[in-house]
Amino acid sequence: MGFSDGPITQIAWVTDDIEKAERFFVTQYGVRKWTRITGVEFGPRTCTYRDRPADFTAHIALSYLDDMQLELIEPVRGESIYADFLARCGPGLHHVCFEPADFDAAVDAAARDGLPVLQSGDMGGDMRFAYIDGASEGVPYIELAHIGEGMRAFFAEVKRSAS
Repeated sequence: MGFSDGPITQIAWVTDDIEKAERFFVTQYGVRKWTRITGVEFGPRTCTYRDRPADFTAHIALSYLDDMQLELIEPVRGESIYADFLARCGPGLHHVCFEPADFDAAVDAAARDGLPVLQSGDMGGDMRFAYIDGASEGVPYIELAHIGEGMRAFFAEVKRSAS
């Protein structure tokens, strides 16, 4: 068993123009509706970036195709793996997200396998996330996530509105 025994539940892209990216997925892939959250703050009390307190902002858009969650991320301020990726590669596929049954054990196992956490956070107890380097496996980053009841209810509403 690897560091994640849970399903892939999300595919995410980083963009420099979230509105343009939303239109692309609507016209080219049949996404019906995006839920956009502007100005999401990732602060130093709850998030880290490369083992330091994080301080960045991003616009986020969420939708679904069947059961797969799609995410668009536009970094707008501060240092993050999103801004790093955009500067290095331009817009594109950024990560896949696994929801392991035991989040802490998965993060520990990734570290033991030589895949340290590059960015992590806690969204008010409703979601914990950790990004590890996935480049050796063909995807820039792998996100491990623990989704709490409040965030799961929000995602269910996003899915309902996207259908």
